[in-house]
Amino acid sequence: FRGVAGGAAGMDRATADYMGMLATMMNALALQDAMRHAGIEARVQSALRMDQVVEPYIRPRAIRQLEEGRVVIFAAGTGNPFFTTDTAAALRGSEVGAEVVLKATKVDGVYSADPKKDPSATRYT
Repeated sequence: FRGVAGGAAGMDRATADYMGMLATMMNALALQDAMRHAGIEARVQSALRMDQVVEPYIRPRAIRQLEEGRVVIFAAGTGNPFFTTDTAAALRGSEVGAEVVLKATKVDGVYSADPKKDPSATRYT
């Protein structure tokens, strides 16, 4: 679920964004489980509190987990509506001092615009 899609369909944008944040938590749990099955120790930290399911995002704890060799999966974006998950990835990466932020999408690179919406979009190399 993407919050912006719900907003475009007439749903209250903030409500739609919160639903999107919850969807990222489900995806983060699935990724954590897949990593565990592959022998990779991972932790999910969420900007929205759901203590029975995932850890809350606490910057020093995230840094410690990384220093101990674990993968930290950040869920629920920034915890605020109207911000994209791309913004959250850049923010969390900056907060933990990441050298690189990886984003997996269906698009094969970085473009000047969304290539699915703009056929004249230029792929950067």
